[in-house]
Amino acid sequence: MLDDLLGRTELKERIDALEERRDRLEARLEAESERRSDAVSAKQAAEERINRLEDRIADLEGRLEAADETDTGATDVGFRREETLRGDRADAVIDRLGSFEGGPETVLTAYVEDDPPSELRELLGDRALLIGRAAPCVVCTDDAGVLAAALRPPVAPDPFLEWASAPRVERAWFRPSGRFALALVRSDVFAVGVYEGNERVSYEGFESRVKSDHSKGGFSQARFERLRDEQIADHVDRCSDALASVDADRHYVVGDRRLIDEFDADVRAAVDASGKPEAALSAAFAAFWSVRLYGL
Repeated sequence: MLDDLLGRTELKERIDALEERRDRLEARLEAESERRSDAVSAKQAAEERINRLEDRIADLEGRLEAADETDTGATDVGFRREETLRGDRADAVIDRLGSFEGGPETVLTAYVEDDPPSELRELLGDRALLIGRAAPCVVCTDDAGVLAAALRPPVAPDPFLEWASAPRVERAWFRPSGRFALALVRSDVFAVGVYEGNERVSYEGFESRVKSDHSKGGFSQARFERLRDEQIADHVDRCSDALASVDADRHYVVGDRRLIDEFDADVRAAVDASGKPEAALSAAFAAFWSVRLYGL
């Protein structure tokens, strides 16, 4: 009964369903590696779908954990609205937040990595529970309750909490600014662009030959996997060399969650971006610079 009131039953059911779908896809992925015909496109599609499902599972598990920490008096707490901001819409919302003005020391801004600090809990009451579900996020609110929003920034600042007469919303946290490099890494694809704000001023991209199917007559599955891993490692080395030669103030690396941690970068983020290198880079740019907005 308590699980139903807190919304945990539905979340658990959705997690179980998604995990079952993920397991089916992983089994399909393993089976595809045994087939020669049409294995490349099928395996890549399955990998991308697995990544998306794992992202959704992680998000739902985070919401379930937050729900476990609530009590029955907070069952009605929910976001007023949720939206993913992109392009002009993101620019407009960031500008609107920056234009909000209150009296001296009446507006609070904080970057929260997980649990909200006590000052935010005191100010927001039960609604502070929502911050844990939105985190990591920048929280903007005021002492009169006129402003109450959280945004998940692509480029996270160091944790802070401050009172002022206006929100502290630095554009570089949310929108393309200055000179930076954005690199997309997949197991067989690399693309990197140097940008001045929204404008791409240089580009490099390539594909590497990585085994995507396995023939029983050629060699064992274990040997196939070992050779494939070696090819991916060579591809990652090639990508690292290419990225090291890029002249930019900041380096952001996005793409396959299993590979991005191999790179030295200011920010690393998992994104889905399929297709040839240049088209995939454009999709990755749009995905990386999206901002999740939560109304508290």
